[in-house]
Amino acid sequence: MFGNLFGKGRKVAKKKEVTYEESRDLATSTSHAERKELAKRKDVKPEVLYFLASDDSPTVRRKVATNKNTPRQADVILSTDDNDEVRCDLALKIGRLVPNISETESEKLQKMTFQVLETLANDQLTRVRQIVAEEIKRADNVPQNIVDSLARDVELIVAAPILEYSPLLSDDDLMEIIQSSTTSGAISAISKRAAVSPDVSDAIFAARDIPAVEQLLANKNAQIREETLDQIVDQAADKKSWHKPLVDRPLLSQQAMRHIAGFVSLSLLDILAETHDLDQETEKEVRAAVKDGIEKHDVTEDEDILQDKAKELVESGGLTDAEAAKLIKSREYELLVRAMAIKAEVLPHIAHKIIESKSGKTVTALVWAAGLTMRTAMDVQKTVAKVPPSEHINARGGTDYPLTDDEMSWYLDFFAD
Repeated sequence: MFGNLFGKGRKVAKKKEVTYEESRDLATSTSHAERKELAKRKDVKPEVLYFLASDDSPTVRRKVATNKNTPRQADVILSTDDNDEVRCDLALKIGRLVPNISETESEKLQKMTFQVLETLANDQLTRVRQIVAEEIKRADNVPQNIVDSLARDVELIVAAPILEYSPLLSDDDLMEIIQSSTTSGAISAISKRAAVSPDVSDAIFAARDIPAVEQLLANKNAQIREETLDQIVDQAADKKSWHKPLVDRPLLSQQAMRHIAGFVSLSLLDILAETHDLDQETEKEVRAAVKDGIEKHDVTEDEDILQDKAKELVESGGLTDAEAAKLIKSREYELLVRAMAIKAEVLPHIAHKIIESKSGKTVTALVWAAGLTMRTAMDVQKTVAKVPPSEHINARGGTDYPLTDDEMSWYLDFFAD
């Protein structure tokens, strides 16, 4: 049939136009290649694409899913397709269409488009929901129930884009999520928003989420009440990840700066003195702290030695699962974390943020990036990071990593932002 219509050896895509009769015949062709070529054409009648949406071949259905001319009725069918790749392709297309859907579009078309979007936003496959979240994260025309569902997703990779960017989440929504979310990293995503109100900042601090407060302090657009900032300073001495963002924080009170000078490192004291307007009393205290730091050799010599030891361990090929087990048994957690950071090519403070997050998925991603096995990842979760049992990530099949490489890379990138 194909050769008779277009000449022997020619493809559908090379023909300038295909008639309705020809496309109808090709849609029922026994040739997979003919149906696939037909499904991606832009000049095929909607009813033909609708017919192909139920084709036996997933490859053909994927072409229909990506075709912008596919009628929405066909997209409704494809939104529950049993092939994961079909639904992923459809999610990408619909996700990109929704933010630009015109108000002049018919009410029926809009309703059907959002029906497809809602189905995909509730898909059982994390990857499908993630694609939807990434594509609509800045959209202001999405039904509220879809945004709410994605923002409360149990998977951070889905919830984070919405929590960080969606303009449809009110302060009340954000505070409710902060108080109720059990998804590790969700509050950190809220801390990164382009605008964080004083009320939301208070809720973030009240949640006692160490990485989230660090992100909040680093966010120059976050509005933090002076009394809240003073409370953060009161609790910051033993939380090293808060020190630099605190010192960099604009509009610190003199009282806060004097308090900070009592516990930050020498290098941060220099920054504090150089970047903030200090009154006479505060300047005196900061200078005294600098002098005291010099006298105590506060140049992190021990840390430098530890970092060199970690580097030597990695370069000698010694960061094996057996060595990691030894370090855990001897409680040399700091050396192990630094060695994993070097092997994973992340900065030491990022590795410490990941460990402090108590997120099973993120800790697992760090161990994976360091080239260690899932068995070691389980040990690090339990013993080093003290991940709560409910957050533990267990091996698939007893030995394999349960997350995909893309998912684990995403978790690392999220903490590196």
